[in-house]
Amino acid sequence: MRFGSLAAALAASVVLPVSMAQAADLEVTHWWTSGGEAAAVAEFAKAFDATGNNWVDGAIAGGGNTARPIMISRITGGDPMGATMFNHGRQAEELVEAGLMRNLDDVAKAENWAAVVNPPSLLEGCMLDGHVYCVPVNIHAWQWLWLSNKAFEAAGVPVPTNWDEFVAAGPALQKAGLQPLALGQQGWQQAGLFNLLLLGLGGDELYLAVYDKKDADAAAGPDVAKVWKAAADARTLAKGSNIQTWNEATAMVIAGKAGGQIMGDWAQGEFQVANQVAGKDYSCVLDLGVADPYITTAGDSFYFPTLKDADKTKAQEVLASVMMSPETQLAFNLKKGSMPVRGDVDLSGANDCMKKGLAVLKSGNVIKSTDELITPDTNTQIEDLMTQFFSTEMSVEDAQKSFADIIANAD
Repeated sequence: MRFGSLAAALAASVVLPVSMAQAADLEVTHWWTSGGEAAAVAEFAKAFDATGNNWVDGAIAGGGNTARPIMISRITGGDPMGATMFNHGRQAEELVEAGLMRNLDDVAKAENWAAVVNPPSLLEGCMLDGHVYCVPVNIHAWQWLWLSNKAFEAAGVPVPTNWDEFVAAGPALQKAGLQPLALGQQGWQQAGLFNLLLLGLGGDELYLAVYDKKDADAAAGPDVAKVWKAAADARTLAKGSNIQTWNEATAMVIAGKAGGQIMGDWAQGEFQVANQVAGKDYSCVLDLGVADPYITTAGDSFYFPTLKDADKTKAQEVLASVMMSPETQLAFNLKKGSMPVRGDVDLSGANDCMKKGLAVLKSGNVIKSTDELITPDTNTQIEDLMTQFFSTEMSVEDAQKSFADIIANAD
């Protein structure tokens, strides 16, 4: 999304107190359907219902790639919901440009979101032409390797502390009858794995050269070739992982049937529902164990379609306020496994893995996610390539050439 001047936008807004809102039923669409996700979204519903309004849950199973087209079709077709989830970045850009989403300037100014959202780029990513169009509700770091302590004990090898150790442990896990790497057969999961390899093994400068600068020469170069070789190693480790969804992969790690999984920190919600303890039952490696890790500002935001009903319009402002409140931010993110967007929330009760992510966030080693740097169309092309690579014996050389061609034509 094209960024506007945050300070100018909020200073020019006129405050309409959200307390003026009338009770209303408000349908909220999202794709949070796993056990951990359902527990987290229930915190939003509970907080909104406490205002006298009614959260009408519009969960759509199948993940974002299934849900987003349905959400967009409803909005463009004249059947908008009260609020809808998208990932941070450019997924709702065309809807905003078409005037189908309302701005939240009044609430943002009244509650001084500009001062509490950290990093500021999260709120800037909600802006177009100086107006705020969404509520960022969490920060998700994709850069996690989740490990089953039980599986490595059964294989007789130490729990890995970096990617090289994980790859080296693969044969021992296989000999013990365990799946080394659990990976769902969906392009977005495979693309997430590749992007972690690009950032963790290639470094932040290479990652930004490819996705921010759209440098096709870098994408075709020797440093990215090493990343594709690592992706081939991951393909070997994942062979036999005949599952589809990410939470099925997490369940394999929880049960000790798989050594590890590369997935965002929403996986922590599944560990919590299973009563697993970080550092005891499972371990986590951030950015593949590099010395100076980075996290990307991936995450979820809620947008509010333009409605004709005045009561529902006011209820939208109440929901936006509730989602950004310190109390709801804490309750939601502790169950989701993500980090709050507010920099003033007390997370002393966070588990060991979440504290690792918070430490990196505090250090300032934060860069934009692919959702913020490339269009949904480019992202889909990359996901399709990953599906082909991980489901066939496609060569590293052919995969890299196709990847470089995609980057050369990206916008």
